[in-house]
Amino acid sequence: MKADIRLNQRGYKCPMPVVSIARTARDAASGTVIAVACTDPGAASDIPAWCEMKGVDFLGSEIESDGAVTYFVRTR
Repeated sequence: MKADIRLNQRGYKCPMPVVSIARTARDAASGTVIAVACTDPGAASDIPAWCEMKGVDFLGSEIESDGAVTYFVRTR
């Protein structure tokens, strides 16, 4: 999936992937797609929950060749 901003959070544990998205989304224009690559298994539930709580669109995820999962969100 195409993203306007890509973040690498491989190796970081909760809550850092969500904190990274939150900081980036705060300064991003409406409609910006942010991708964050994570290795933390908790991100599978943390990121969609954060999106719902903050009114950000969760667009889905993709598994990368190195086993990381990239999550895609869109700001409103």
